[in-house]
Amino acid sequence: MPATLTEKEFSQHVNSKYRVNVDGAEPIELELVEVKEKESLPIEQKGLERFSIYFIGPANIYLPQATYRFTHERMGDFDLFLVPIAKEKLGFRYEAVFNYFQKQ
Repeated sequence: MPATLTEKEFSQHVNSKYRVNVDGAEPIELELVEVKEKESLPIEQKGLERFSIYFIGPANIYLPQATYRFTHERMGDFDLFLVPIAKEKLGFRYEAVFNYFQKQ
């Protein structure tokens, strides 16, 4: 069973590797490098969790904006909508944004 995709859960796995399945190609590894809480807006409803997670991937493989199947040894399998945001010295940087109401 996959882990719950929360800020707390991802924060426990910073600096770990995730395997990303790419249609028609070998899976690639991305490293989770940052989990960042988004600032609350004054008009937001209570119980809304907002955060972003950031990955670094290989410099020679570019993943376009899309939904990908991720696998992590402790979190299991799950889908994330990933957006490329920069090319850095170490490789491409990607972001996944979360906005959802926490279960009461």
